[in-house]
Amino acid sequence: MPTPVISKSERVTIVGAGLFGLTTALELAQRGYNVLVLDRDLPPVLDGSSVDISRVIRPDYADEFYTKMGLEAMQGWEEEFAPFFHRSGLLCVAQDNTHAYLEESRENLEKMGLRVESLEEEEIKKRYPAVQGDLKSIRGYINPISGWADAKQSIQEVARKCVLAGVSFVVGAEGTVSSLIKDGDKVIALKTSTGAFLRSHVTILATGARTPHLIDMDNVSISTSQPVGFIQLTEKEAEELKSCPVIINLSTGWFIFPPTPKTHILKMARHGYGYEVSQPSSSLRRPLSAPRLGLSNIKSAFLPADAELALKDGLSTFFPQFKDKEFSNRRLCWYSDTPKGDFIVDYHYDFKNLFIATGDSGHAFKFLPVLGRYVADSFEGKASETQKKKWKLGRSSAPISRGDGSRGGPPRRALNAEELSRL
Repeated sequence: MPTPVISKSERVTIVGAGLFGLTTALELAQRGYNVLVLDRDLPPVLDGSSVDISRVIRPDYADEFYTKMGLEAMQGWEEEFAPFFHRSGLLCVAQDNTHAYLEESRENLEKMGLRVESLEEEEIKKRYPAVQGDLKSIRGYINPISGWADAKQSIQEVARKCVLAGVSFVVGAEGTVSSLIKDGDKVIALKTSTGAFLRSHVTILATGARTPHLIDMDNVSISTSQPVGFIQLTEKEAEELKSCPVIINLSTGWFIFPPTPKTHILKMARHGYGYEVSQPSSSLRRPLSAPRLGLSNIKSAFLPADAELALKDGLSTFFPQFKDKEFSNRRLCWYSDTPKGDFIVDYHYDFKNLFIATGDSGHAFKFLPVLGRYVADSFEGKASETQKKKWKLGRSSAPISRGDGSRGGPPRRALNAEELSRL
């Protein structure tokens, strides 16, 4: 479908005030568009996937396209978003003799002129004395320029910039979109939870894991939930870990952040294949996996037993001195997964005024300083051929399983009835 010609006098309505929605809104407003953002709550939306105490910031990718994009974003983290960025370094390891994603990431970084240092057990423990577990099978590298960012504060800053740029917001029940009203090859209105209809010239769906509630994604994305655990440390315990980098074990998907300054919270998670939350759909003939409507993800402190065990196992591998500490909080973080881990940023093939910006695949946040520009280029038909191909919205019958090769841990599974009852 050719890119439609969109007048800047017409309103562009963005559904979703998360990472994709806000960065796109800001960029389009700066390009002169009349932008309205709709969501359930004011950003930062507390149970949104892009809102948390930390997100990994790295250019470490097996795909050169994302390595380059990550390095572009890194400049933004060092400058415009510097107050929210912590350059702790990233220790990227695996338990396999060879791990393709690790090796290809290292090669791409070196190709870009970045120096990374290979490390095994002895070197890791010498450099980071707090690491006290058995790492005999562990090998990898340290990238000193990577680190982490305060996700909530970063999103709050983008929202502030949106307001200053003239972006309008409608939130609460009036901003909660329940369905798209279609007429032929156009979306002509958005129905909200109040029953009202908002006319829409152009609609951008930036609804992440909630997208299946609004439109059939034809098996090009699936919403999965990933386990996250938080431990409250004492000031003394946090001091012990202060100099540690972000650590990710690609073989298991387990990763951990240094403790947060002042609040001393130790966060760990798994970048794996996730859990499906299956539920009936009013618009589809089959069940869908997505966050439940009307429920706040932050109110549930539940993790499946196998997920909690996996998080503690990862902690025992690197920091066994903390393995018996209880989680102070737990949550499931939602991904919008795609077959190869590429984002979906494209006009819908059936509706010429509907643009999709989703498919974060659990790795989009790091691109916050530049993501809006990439999305806006696609919106205006100016994206590179590589970007168009990677982020194209199509149809697929293949199962979504492998991703980009960075995932670890057990295969994706659906939560059972007992687990669902605890959400």
